[in-house]
Amino acid sequence: MTAQISAAIPLRAANLNAIGALDLPTPRYDRNTLVPRILHLGVGGFHRAHMALYTDEVAAEGGDWGIRGAGLLDADRRMANVLRAQDHLYTLIERDSDGSKPRVVGSIIDYTLAAGDPRTFASHVADPDLAILSLTITEGGYALTARNQTIEAIVDALDARRAGAARPLTILSCDNVPGNGDVARDAILRVAERRGAEPARYVESCTFPNSMVDRITPQTQDADRAWLREEVGVDDGWPVVCEPFRQWVIEDRFAAGRPPWDDAGALFTERVHDWELYKLRMLNASHSCMAYLMALAGIVYVDQAVAIPIVRRYLQQFLATEAIPTLPKIPGHPPADYAATVLARFANTGVRDQIARLCLDGTAKFPSFLIPTVEMQIELGGPISCAALAFAGWARYLGTVPAGVRASDSRGERAAGLAERSVAEPLAFLDLDEVFTPGLRASERFRAAFVAGAAALARLDPLGAIEKVLT
Repeated sequence: MTAQISAAIPLRAANLNAIGALDLPTPRYDRNTLVPRILHLGVGGFHRAHMALYTDEVAAEGGDWGIRGAGLLDADRRMANVLRAQDHLYTLIERDSDGSKPRVVGSIIDYTLAAGDPRTFASHVADPDLAILSLTITEGGYALTARNQTIEAIVDALDARRAGAARPLTILSCDNVPGNGDVARDAILRVAERRGAEPARYVESCTFPNSMVDRITPQTQDADRAWLREEVGVDDGWPVVCEPFRQWVIEDRFAAGRPPWDDAGALFTERVHDWELYKLRMLNASHSCMAYLMALAGIVYVDQAVAIPIVRRYLQQFLATEAIPTLPKIPGHPPADYAATVLARFANTGVRDQIARLCLDGTAKFPSFLIPTVEMQIELGGPISCAALAFAGWARYLGTVPAGVRASDSRGERAAGLAERSVAEPLAFLDLDEVFTPGLRASERFRAAFVAGAAALARLDPLGAIEKVLT
């Protein structure tokens, strides 16, 4: 798509007809009829590529649910300014190996910056018309190891709603956290209990559905804005780039109604946990299996990695023989189909997902991504060599790549120290009890597979070590 115009058109409501004339899909519904029954805290790239798009598609079919964004942090100021200047419109750019498909999304109709102003946020939560308070505040946003101002503000706002006699609502976490509804409920309820019985009872009367969310959404780059201006003809201060694939699996527990997101492809089910296992043990585990081996091999992008036949075979073998046998079967959704989708997503050259991103925070990721698969396979007497090589690759990466070069790991200082020892004594790395369970550390079969992987990496390059595992 190339615009034959002299200057890009600023993205604003008054310009939608002109933008539509560029063959760019724009909202065809009357945004003035949307009611902000959803208040979303933490509007970023993922929210705009995911929930806001589902809501936009529902609105296009005649729905009247709208979203009011909210930000409690000074870091949210830029988003507030950009959205306000654009009448809360933005461009979503879906990219795959065949090219880019932009569209304008209109489901966000307002944005409140409440940094240092919790009363304004509370007034929106107390609005009787509000039905859903949705969240993308990251995994760390639920931590209560120190005073968590975000959770405190949510509890204050819910108490204001209680005081106004407004009905309970739904708090819907859209963070990429297993059991995200349970995690949100636990954090909010624990703070509410400190305030007294009444605030706690009100929180307990709200619902916290678990959901599984999935869509690769890289950070927006200046090159993305330039492409949109120069090739499409639209000037957008903060577009969103994502892959075409998206998935949203949700428990249907809503206290005050919900949009028909299922009409836009969301799946409502009580088996959210099983879907989480699909994602953790296939998508996320495959990321971790390739991450450190590919970093050692000097590969920059995920699509470059899976274009190497031996790497693709390694991932296929891991998925088919190690991951899938540990998974529940979801009727109508065979795990082999999900595995094929994972590999197809990895091959997307449009998103250019970086290997360096996959290497972040290994100490936090491996316990849920890969350890359960290995533990179950040991119980079953099944294969573990692909996973063991992934762990050996992680150890070699931490032990040989300089600290200033390797990806950060917020809990990885001890891991790096053990990895340096493991260059000479491979089994030393298994002393990392933050990751390796007592059962794995005691398993002779796992210890032998790990040592074999470490030895192969010491003698061969990463691709050679993969080949040895496959043969």
